[in-house]
Amino acid sequence: MTNNEDLKSRLIALTRDLTMIPSTESRPQERKRCFELLHHHIDQLPSIQIDYYDCNEHRSMVVRPQGVEAPEILLCGHLDVIEHSQPNCYHSKIEQGRIYGPGSGDMKGQIAILIELLRTLHTQQPGISLGLALTSDEERGGADGIRYLCEDVGLRCGTAIIPDGGSLNDVTTEEKGVIHVRVSHLGHESHGARPWLGKNALEMLIERLMLLKKHFYQWWPTQPVEEQINHWFSTCCITMCNTENTTPNRIPDQASAILDIRFIPPHSVNSMLAEITTILGPDCIVNPLMTAEPTNLEPDPLFCEVTTNITNQPVKLVKASGGSDGRFFRQYGIPVNLSRPLVGNLHAIDEWIDINSMITYYEICEAYIKQKLER
Repeated sequence: MTNNEDLKSRLIALTRDLTMIPSTESRPQERKRCFELLHHHIDQLPSIQIDYYDCNEHRSMVVRPQGVEAPEILLCGHLDVIEHSQPNCYHSKIEQGRIYGPGSGDMKGQIAILIELLRTLHTQQPGISLGLALTSDEERGGADGIRYLCEDVGLRCGTAIIPDGGSLNDVTTEEKGVIHVRVSHLGHESHGARPWLGKNALEMLIERLMLLKKHFYQWWPTQPVEEQINHWFSTCCITMCNTENTTPNRIPDQASAILDIRFIPPHSVNSMLAEITTILGPDCIVNPLMTAEPTNLEPDPLFCEVTTNITNQPVKLVKASGGSDGRFFRQYGIPVNLSRPLVGNLHAIDEWIDINSMITYYEICEAYIKQKLER
């Protein structure tokens, strides 16, 4: 096989092995299994040190050249995937040049690329100033992963490469702020046949949530939204709704909902929380679960230049509606290069990653790392 074919074979094999492991939040042993698999791929590399850090039952792996606390370039990824209700969906298949399976594009295919980059470059140049950080909690906010590594462990680097956003020629410059919040409402229970005797907490909560949704709709464009073109506006989604009531003919006395809010400057976390609290009114209890400010990633111009040269296509600097672990590095002034291979159907059981674009992304990162460290 050619070098590219050999590389392709290794990337496919590792991606599919990782995809078969259901490394979800509810399966800590499966997340551990992922780390063990990856450890075996790199533990024979010369002149590296592998450290593990645990925070609230979430493990992180940090690989650095021996004696180097802050590598010039740090490759970053997360091995956790979202939970699916279908118990037997964590497997993969190859069709039409793509690897299909939960987590293949977010981001086990990218982890395979990062592992291969680390293996190749440290074999060619033992002690090269290149590190790797893999976490297991990004899908729930990253507080126990990259945040913990940066704020508590003191992890630093010159530049971070995070293949968890954008696309092959789309390099992300900005990310929206994020608020995950629980909104609760209390009422008074009564028999379902006599609703006038009670106060239906669920109905009252829904009324307030619809007012909030109407407020956010003012920012939606009048034309259809196209990804990466005109999505740069604040949004609010109701992702979960719950009541403790288990009886069909009982009016619930409490109800709650989880909201996923994405917002753009000039709003901050505090100003957005104040705004939604005012709209929901004094009868709603607002409890933030996770927050993140809007982030400017400041990607390295050299990374964009290399991407253009490898792909023979111009780079688009884009703004992202999603978030990433890049925000934790930016708190310390560390530039973040955020792009990735071609992926689709993220967070679905038929999620996919394009195989040829995996090769191209590998080549982009390899060329960038070599040029960056030669300067």
